[in-house]
Amino acid sequence: MEIHVYDTYVKAKNGDTMHFDVITGEKDHDKALTYGKEWLKSVGEENAEMTTNECQFCHSANAPEPVEQAIKEKGYYIQKMENCP
Repeated sequence: MEIHVYDTYVKAKNGDTMHFDVITGEKDHDKALTYGKEWLKSVGEENAEMTTNECQFCHSANAPEPVEQAIKEKGYYIQKMENCP
């Protein structure tokens, strides 16, 4: 499966910058934003600003099995990098 990675930096309510990738099976920026906002809501950061300024397409690649499985189940995968709950 080919995946598409959207590099994301969002200011958390505690002031830290959360860095994570939104990974999707479709190259669709609007869906990446929707998925990122859904995840932010699930971790209590629903008020964090996430626009095309904070979330930008990075690259496409082949998916490792756990990422592919998550995308099949939820439509996306979040790769946490820095300051993520």
